[in-house]
Amino acid sequence: MSEQQAQPQLALERIYAKDISFEVPSAKVFTKEWQPELNINLSSSAEQIDTTHYEVVLKVTVSAENQQETAFIAEIQQAGIFLMENIDQEQLPQLLGAYCPSILFPFAREAINDIVTKGSFPQLLLAPINFDAAFAENLARAQQEQQQAATGNA
Repeated sequence: MSEQQAQPQLALERIYAKDISFEVPSAKVFTKEWQPELNINLSSSAEQIDTTHYEVVLKVTVSAENQQETAFIAEIQQAGIFLMENIDQEQLPQLLGAYCPSILFPFAREAINDIVTKGSFPQLLLAPINFDAAFAENLARAQQEQQQAATGNA
């Protein structure tokens, strides 16, 4: 019996900004010395569009506080449509949760920098992120919580 499996295919077919938001709550921020405290949040989600396509969305939110006041809040939902054909189901979570967001990140990073500088704030270049390590950490945490829940209910 000869089983010949089709070659796995993974391709980025489209990349786009799904949602962009920038807010400066008060102009007072421009009259004060600029010593910001940044808070950066990242998350990603994936949704199957059809049998071979997934939309992956990387959400990046940056809020800056300057002297206990919110200076700005910048947010982007950077999205991509990925073709995934003949991919092993066990590989799918890693691809959707780490590989695809790592492809989207440079675009989100550029968009955040653009809207922050257009808001007349200093350039903001986010540091690169190791999505594989973050994915592995989240997976380990979820498994640990699952084990604790199982032993707690025993």
